[in-house]
Amino acid sequence: MSEATMPAQAVLVLEDGRTFRGTSYGAIGTTLGEAVFTTGMTGYQETLTDPSYARQLIVQTAPHIGNTGVNSSDNESSRIWAAGYIVRDAARRPSNWRSEGTLDGQLTAEGIVGIQGVDTRAITRHLRERGAMKAGIFSGADAARSEAELLVAVKAQPSMEGLELAQEVSVTQTYVVEPSDHGWEGETKFTIAALDLGIKGMSPQRFAERGVRVHVMPAGSTFEEVQAVNPDGVFLSNGPGDPATADAQVALLREVLDSRTPFFGICFGNQILGRALGFGTYKLRYGHRGINQPVLDRSTGKVEITSQNHGFAVDAPKDGPVTAPEARFGRVEVSHVSLNDDVVEGLACLDVPAFSVQYHPEAAAGPHDSAYLFDRFIDLMAGNAATKTEENK
Repeated sequence: MSEATMPAQAVLVLEDGRTFRGTSYGAIGTTLGEAVFTTGMTGYQETLTDPSYARQLIVQTAPHIGNTGVNSSDNESSRIWAAGYIVRDAARRPSNWRSEGTLDGQLTAEGIVGIQGVDTRAITRHLRERGAMKAGIFSGADAARSEAELLVAVKAQPSMEGLELAQEVSVTQTYVVEPSDHGWEGETKFTIAALDLGIKGMSPQRFAERGVRVHVMPAGSTFEEVQAVNPDGVFLSNGPGDPATADAQVALLREVLDSRTPFFGICFGNQILGRALGFGTYKLRYGHRGINQPVLDRSTGKVEITSQNHGFAVDAPKDGPVTAPEARFGRVEVSHVSLNDDVVEGLACLDVPAFSVQYHPEAAAGPHDSAYLFDRFIDLMAGNAATKTEENK
């Protein structure tokens, strides 16, 4: 390899002063964000285009990245949302019949600064021990600056705690996903309003495949705007940032719950349901990120292997049904728990038609153990519709 094609020098600087030197991957320059690790062995393209990774530098624990290249079909949104990318061994060339380009080329085209050739096992162990933290990737001329100077830049960035990011990644105008566009040949079963807090493209598709029309709406939508699409149910998506900042979405959801409209939330939506019910949220030490996270469904005793990406969690009692702090919503119970650390992974309301999970049942990428949750929501909407019909007789 000639000097002209050799990657530039690069350095990863963590908030506590730990540094890792490698070479550039993707664009040359500087990027700042929260360093987090994900344990998925596959699905790097879906990971990078997941809006929940906004403002984060992703450490891939899998050693070989880029092997299958990139294509136009596997993106979960219109762009790469990750702030930076950290890998050990980047593929020199992709080898897959679906490949339309290289990951390195895609990172470069979208201006995503990354680093390769670093010990991602050591970085992951460090983040597990010290927690997710502020970090920066510096390549090219920026990598030649003193480490003390780079550390100042890293520390000066805002913490993930207190960041409101859903508005940054959300759509600005409502769009509709039709069942007929995703293989459904019968009549539309239901219509839902899906609040885009950082939604992945596969979520509305999973509904559409089941005959549900989805109105994907901006994060700042009001209850009146939601009601205007005449929804049979309301869905709150995954998304980035601190749920403690989502006051507008919490207020909206309380109106949804008051109206007894069926509700289903995932990831960020689970945290917003927790807050709407009156529970608190807190930041996890290093979060859950990957496609191999074990979760116990307490109602069935079954274990699901799930896809997850979250750094915050709901603080709710796990010792049986309790009356929600917002007592008008009645009883609620923790429906799912993590088998790694006992973190709350789901909530089920017993007196209003609402439930949520902390993980990603759309499974892009990931296992399909949790696909039944889309059917559970459809059953909830069907039951609610039947009840209304009976009441109107």
